Amino acid sequence: MTVGATSCTIYKKMKRIFLDNASTTPLDPAVIETMINTMKNHYGNPSSIHAEGRQARTLIEQARRTVAKLLNASIGEIFFTSGGSESNNTALKCSVRDLGVRRIITSPTEHHSIIHSLEGADLNKDEINIVFLNLKKDGSIDYDQLSNLLNDNSVKTLVSLMHSNNEIGTLLDIEKVASLCQENGAYFHSDTVQTMGYIPIDVKKMPISFLSGSAHKFHGPKGTGFIYINGDNIVKPLIDGGGQERNMRGGTENTYGIVGLAKALELAYTNREERAIYIRGLRQYLKEQLITTFPDISFNGAVENSHYKVLSLYFPASDKSNLLLLNLDIAGISVSGGSACASGVDTGSHVVRAIRGEADDGVNIRVSFSHKNTKEELDRLLEVLKSVLL
Repeated sequence: MTVGATSCTIYKKMKRIFLDNASTTPLDPAVIETMINTMKNHYGNPSSIHAEGRQARTLIEQARRTVAKLLNASIGEIFFTSGGSESNNTALKCSVRDLGVRRIITSPTEHHSIIHSLEGADLNKDEINIVFLNLKKDGSIDYDQLSNLLNDNSVKTLVSLMHSNNEIGTLLDIEKVASLCQENGAYFHSDTVQTMGYIPIDVKKMPISFLSGSAHKFHGPKGTGFIYINGDNIVKPLIDGGGQERNMRGGTENTYGIVGLAKALELAYTNREERAIYIRGLRQYLKEQLITTFPDISFNGAVENSHYKVLSLYFPASDKSNLLLLNLDIAGISVSGGSACASGVDTGSHVVRAIRGEADDGVNIRVSFSHKNTKEELDRLLEVLKSVLL
């Protein structure tokens, strides 16, 4: 049955539950405080040479040092952007334009900022050979196929694979891929938007050419991200303008956003282990309860090798399940059916299609957690799911 009018009235009086943390996360109060202080007191243009400008520049460079230290990178390898999509576009397009890349190896379940860039005129006009790796049913790539492809190093190659899939959570063996690329002289870009602040990455120990991050995935502000570019890779700006970001990105820097990003990432690393243990507990609890309650449920993605903040549920299509997302929203619970970056028209998930097939018509629900969620919130989710589906 669906949630009725009486139930709607009751749920409207209850606090909403946010379980869509793979799409975005609420700002940490300490981040808000830091950003407000910056907005109030440091409004100068970072490119100006007067005192206000120098103060803003100092804050940006302090933020750069913070991010670089957490990744074990050099400060000259961190460049601030508007977010993960710009960072991903920069890695792909600049590697083709400036590094001579003529083959890109990726997967069909990448973020749309990768997939759509590969489909766009900027790359197609250069006659780039784009190779999509085969996937296993859990969404993991065929590592043997990747190794075989890289054995042919007659063409300059970029491998672009996300660290954790944003819809189903399946993790990439990022160290293995980095080593394969290094052994065969290929560039390696990883979209680490979902794992940044959750799974530590040491770029000194791992040969990565490009790495993308976005603040709003780890309780920082939207519209602010960064790209790590290994110092050996000399590329030109994707966005032309002034000499901002050490001549790598034109446009006046988003000072308070950058400061907020650095603060959020610092907090994420400081509290990482404690948060990870807590979120894993929430995920395991919900999974166990779902299996007990819904015999026909299954899960998208890897069973074990999956990001601990994501749980992708799959219900067979039925009259009851078809409006599940809507009923959950009416009940005050925010989850998603896939990526929040897809178009406003629901055409289904390209990720789920890639692992389940075009003909599948089941209902997919992505539940994604943060350290701000509680077991009581998951109990409410279960209660609503039972009222709708049973």
